[in-house]
Amino acid sequence: MFACAPVSAGTSLNAARRERELAGLSGEIVDVLVVGLGATGAGVALDAASRGLSVAAVDAHDLAFGTSRWSSKLIHGGLRYLASGQVDVAYESAAERGVLMTRTAPHLVRALPFVLPLTPLVSRRQAALVRAGLAAGDALRRAARTPGTVLPPPGRLSAAETRRAFGALSAEGLRGGLLSFDGQAADDARLVTAIARTAAAHGARILTRCRATALAGDGAVVRDELTGREHTVRARAVINATGVWAGGLVPGVRLRPSRGTHLVLSGETLRCRWGMQIPVPGSTSRFLLVLPQDDGRVHVGLTDEPADGPIPDVPEPAPGEIGFLLDILNSVLETPVRSADVVGAYAGLRPLLDTGRDGETADISRRHAVLTSPEGVVTVIGGKLTTYRRMAQDAVDAAVATRGLAAGPCRTARLPLVGAAPRDRLAEVDAPRRLVRRYGTEAPLVAALAQDDASLLEPVLPGLPVLGVELAWAVLHEGALDAADVLDRRTRVGLVAADRAAALPLAEALVGRAATGPTRP
Repeated sequence: MFACAPVSAGTSLNAARRERELAGLSGEIVDVLVVGLGATGAGVALDAASRGLSVAAVDAHDLAFGTSRWSSKLIHGGLRYLASGQVDVAYESAAERGVLMTRTAPHLVRALPFVLPLTPLVSRRQAALVRAGLAAGDALRRAARTPGTVLPPPGRLSAAETRRAFGALSAEGLRGGLLSFDGQAADDARLVTAIARTAAAHGARILTRCRATALAGDGAVVRDELTGREHTVRARAVINATGVWAGGLVPGVRLRPSRGTHLVLSGETLRCRWGMQIPVPGSTSRFLLVLPQDDGRVHVGLTDEPADGPIPDVPEPAPGEIGFLLDILNSVLETPVRSADVVGAYAGLRPLLDTGRDGETADISRRHAVLTSPEGVVTVIGGKLTTYRRMAQDAVDAAVATRGLAAGPCRTARLPLVGAAPRDRLAEVDAPRRLVRRYGTEAPLVAALAQDDASLLEPVLPGLPVLGVELAWAVLHEGALDAADVLDRRTRVGLVAADRAAALPLAEALVGRAATGPTRP
């Protein structure tokens, strides 16, 4: 049994609530049925529910099972899109980044310093172009009204300062570094979980392990993957937010997915305090990213390769992509990183719209689109993690207009996610700093789960900062139904196979204990 602390009213997701709410759908007509519970689908559920609409949201697997957990975890201002002339996309990214960092999720999204080291591989002309781009990106920040105290302006570092930020960087020919700042999510899957729980607080029914097998404009056939039972869910509007799988549910949706691969390294391998950008040879707008994480690991990515053929549930990195990333990384290091130093790797599929044009997937626009089928199903596709909220708003607007729903205006630009608070208040929260950075104002409630078992405030593995209370909280209040949900999406221990195997017995034990302990709706 766990010591149970009260959580924000209505935000708690657990197996009992799922079973109750799924059973309650029988014979009811909801205003909006959302299919898919990645960032966009969870965002649609929150947007619709906060407008006063009744909402059911289903996913065949789990929260953030697909693309939303395989991102670079950057909440970025769209500088790359500015370089390619997509000014509207760049501004939308900068504006949505500001919303997350200042209003809706300051506990989950914070500034990450980036340095582009001026190595002999970066010409002075290229460095000048990058400086101009950083200045334009800072102008976007100001236009989006994101304060400099949240995202400082760009600057220049000496060679010594650049090496202090990256202990593994080669000093040979180093001229210094270009400093910039962007947003970084503590964890992309955690962001999705917070969105879903906030939607639940507004009355949305969040139903994982529920696969939509057929969609129509007035509902769907949904199979409970835990029991095999089929349910007919009737709805006044249906929104397809299944990302790369969208075309399989609604004919006529044409996608051209691309695969982005990241490597996972230990912190000791690269010894970096900040993020690093390394220009990809032959490109003026692509960079390899070195991204330090809260858990002490470092992620290195990413590729942009066409992903042809059937869409797998869990994409796998291609060996050639791993070699490509290591080659670029090693071009600036004093001691090369070997393939044996790679402790994990992951790949995600971007749901890019097929424009019918030939060319590289890297050149396809990251604009999102809202499409309505002849049967009345609204599909939202494209875009990126940063702009999930605007994508959701546009999708709900389309459903309201198409289906004639009585709904209020969008509220999500000023609606804090569960755990959110101004940064000065977050600094005063009395709980371990790791928990505050991942749970915000709920951190004391997470820590309180250790009242009857102090060992839950210890790391689940030596050298890994994930605490036992995080695993327990995932089951009690975040809708995790099994150990895979806990390790692979709520805590991300599973990014390193050896860590996953070592933590699995504890996760299974905590899932079993939570199943017999008290839960709150």
